[in-house]
Amino acid sequence: MKKKKLAIILAALIFTVTGCTQNLKDDENKVVTYDKTGQTITENILCRPTNEDVIKIYKDHKVDIDKLPECSEFKITSGGYEGLWTSIFVKPLAWLILTIGKFLQNYGFGLIIVSLLIRIVMIPITKKTAMQSENMKKAQPAIDKIEKKYKNKPKDDKDVMMQKTQETLAVYKKYNINPMSGCLFSFLQIPLFFAFLEAVNRVPALFEETFIGFHLGTTPIVAMTKGQYIYVILLIITIATTYFSFKLNATATSPDQEKQMKFMTRFMIIFIAIASFSLPAGIAIYWNTTNLFTILQNLWVKRSSKENN
Repeated sequence: MKKKKLAIILAALIFTVTGCTQNLKDDENKVVTYDKTGQTITENILCRPTNEDVIKIYKDHKVDIDKLPECSEFKITSGGYEGLWTSIFVKPLAWLILTIGKFLQNYGFGLIIVSLLIRIVMIPITKKTAMQSENMKKAQPAIDKIEKKYKNKPKDDKDVMMQKTQETLAVYKKYNINPMSGCLFSFLQIPLFFAFLEAVNRVPALFEETFIGFHLGTTPIVAMTKGQYIYVILLIITIATTYFSFKLNATATSPDQEKQMKFMTRFMIIFIAIASFSLPAGIAIYWNTTNLFTILQNLWVKRSSKENN
């Protein structure tokens, strides 16, 4: 119950502080799109676009973009304070992507490098999550033995259930298992995902950029309606990397939890697959980069664990 309450509070917090992107609308209150790519145009961009067609769209809809800095000159302090979410998460992230992208002369590469840098910084947390899966495999025979021992015991007997809990916790302690540690990175990943989404949507240098044939601001569903079926590759990679990432991170501690985890994994994969149709290609590149990093890290942890046995 406590976990459910925590998840609800976290979700409410995320939806409260995010959603800063404002779509540009015409006089009939219809969302404005860029005909060439089909992408939705963002009104509250953080820096000035360079594409002449995009500039014309903003000027035709009376958006003052002249006061905005060039994206190549964007700073964390540009535009002043815009609330906690934008000032602490979105602007620093956008600045970092733009700075590295400018150095590498491609903002797509900047997006990938920043994704990798964040994952490298978070290795101490993600490594613990990966270790949980390996430790659970080692502890599983002992846990199965406890489950079998108490299988026919009355579940409404508090003393019996307390004894079962104590025996289970003793196994967790022996194998250095902390079920809650696996949730920490998931909680951190949610705001990071939304921050990357905001950065791609609100920085013209990103949503105007192309990377290995993909327009970073275009969504697969829009691209495919224009006959650009190459974006199907992004969808396939997203589904595949998400599946293997979740599979390698599975840390069920009982048969019931294993069933719940399988259900949640299937649900999340389906949810992410559907959502991927309407997310910019830049976000797919970020998501796949982090997933591939997670997969490689978990495989390394598994190999190290086998060598130590």
